[in-house]
Amino acid sequence: MNQSTSIVIIPARMSSIRLPGKPLADIAGIPMIVQVLKRALEADVGQVIVATDTQKVANVVREYGGKAIMTRLNHLSGSDRIWEALQRLDPQSRFETIINVQGDLPTIAPEVIRSSILPLDNKHVALATLATQIISDQDRNNPNVVKLVGSPVSHKQLRALYFTRVTAPWGEGPLYHHIGLYAWRRTALHRFISLPPSSLELREKLEQLRALEDGMRVDASIVDIPFFGVDTQEDLEKARQLLS
Repeated sequence: MNQSTSIVIIPARMSSIRLPGKPLADIAGIPMIVQVLKRALEADVGQVIVATDTQKVANVVREYGGKAIMTRLNHLSGSDRIWEALQRLDPQSRFETIINVQGDLPTIAPEVIRSSILPLDNKHVALATLATQIISDQDRNNPNVVKLVGSPVSHKQLRALYFTRVTAPWGEGPLYHHIGLYAWRRTALHRFISLPPSSLELREKLEQLRALEDGMRVDASIVDIPFFGVDTQEDLEKARQLLS
């Protein structure tokens, strides 16, 4: 991968329903969005930008030496937000690979971010993502733990056939938790945000199904380094404990 043609964009919005204001939540003396920014910079896969709808978040990122860009308030998804940021940052289309690291992943390891781009070595893959094997029975049956149903490409990579909130696939064998970090080819991201929401996307409430329904190939790197998104106060306390 050419670092000069790759960019990491971290979408961050303040209006989370379950944990309002979470980008600025303190974790080990640093706002959460800055923790994520640090992990992305340590991954060393390209320029890193925070895309936010809140001036206070942009100011905090800049205070810590990071780069931020303001985006509209009314985006329906992080993909729309990163596309707006990309268009404003790079109207000449220099960046060919766009890595979308969610702004609520303060415990993510830099090597996990690097793993997300590996499936793009195959020119037929439009969109790369991550998955990890589900260990606990609670997660197997939790609709908030999204399952990736995939066909093995190698012992560390799956070709996604479906994403679902139910326990799938049936029968003996591993189940995989889909982790919503994406590495896009620019052409695929442009096509994706131009499409209307798909029927299965609306039914499962999973945006990535739009890509599959459109025929895009989505591959996932399998990672075994634990991390988690911060969606609740309990998650926040856990992240504080881990990073303190």
